[in-house]
Amino acid sequence: MDFVYLLGSLALLLTAAKYFVEGISAIAEALGVPPLVIGMTVVAFGTSTPELVVNTMSAAQGSTDLAFGNIVGACLVNVGVVLAVTALLAPLRVQSALITRELPMLSLTVAAVVVLGSDRFLDGAAGSVWTRADGIVLLLLFGVFLYYTTRGALAAPRSDPFLADVRDEAAEVKKRPLWVEIGFTLGGLAGVSFGADWTVAFAVQIARGMGVSEAVIGLTIISVGTTLPELATCVLAARRGDSDLALGNVVGSNIFNLLCIGGLVSVIRPIPIPAGGEVDLLVMAFLSISVLPLALRGRRVISRTEGLFLLLVYAGFLVWRLGEVGRAQ
Repeated sequence: MDFVYLLGSLALLLTAAKYFVEGISAIAEALGVPPLVIGMTVVAFGTSTPELVVNTMSAAQGSTDLAFGNIVGACLVNVGVVLAVTALLAPLRVQSALITRELPMLSLTVAAVVVLGSDRFLDGAAGSVWTRADGIVLLLLFGVFLYYTTRGALAAPRSDPFLADVRDEAAEVKKRPLWVEIGFTLGGLAGVSFGADWTVAFAVQIARGMGVSEAVIGLTIISVGTTLPELATCVLAARRGDSDLALGNVVGSNIFNLLCIGGLVSVIRPIPIPAGGEVDLLVMAFLSISVLPLALRGRRVISRTEGLFLLLVYAGFLVWRLGEVGRAQ
């Protein structure tokens, strides 16, 4: 029954996050905030709201393994499922801005996260931890990413895919009376709060009932659930013939998850790397960094074959990881 409750809380969380983002964007527009700023907010933060709320709440409640599993798991699902499935539906053309800006930043981000989570190997410590100092480093890197992304996008407003995506997102903000938008915002905020709280509570109950770590629940059920907005966005883009936007969405989401969410969570409460977490980090790093050489191959297209490769790597890792859990019981 806990699984049913967990799915219900995830559904509430995702639905409430959608209305909250729509409401706050419309209110910002009514207050005179430039459409570009609204669009950048929706693009950068919109689909990652569930991960942000679940992980900060997990850290605040002391469920650090759950937060770790969801942060790393969401990145794995983004590349191994969302990007892979989109490429299987329609090959992805890679914009030059992604190769010169976002993909190198993703590689740097992943390298930083792995190094900061390798105290046991680099310093001979008893265990590896994302400390509060590590969290501050990640947040500073996120600030650098936002600065260079915004500056690069504004320098080439006509051709930059990021700015084109921003304009599309800003144009989709629904026009409703202000009092309705305020209601959507407050209702969405309440729904996000309750949905995240219940998601964490039921995930912890399931982990204890099954005798598995919270990190495994975060890597699997929670990460798949909270990543559904990215999957829906990318699949719809592929069906519209705009599958090229999927790569930018996935790369941006992973950078946001690792730097902003990972940084915030670590500042709220240091995150010990759980048993098996180093392997999780390495697989996440392999999948994320492999996107750059795949993008540079041939005609700068991520093909269906390459999408299938990413999907099989993720599926193989998931089977191995769950097998390890089974053998440990």
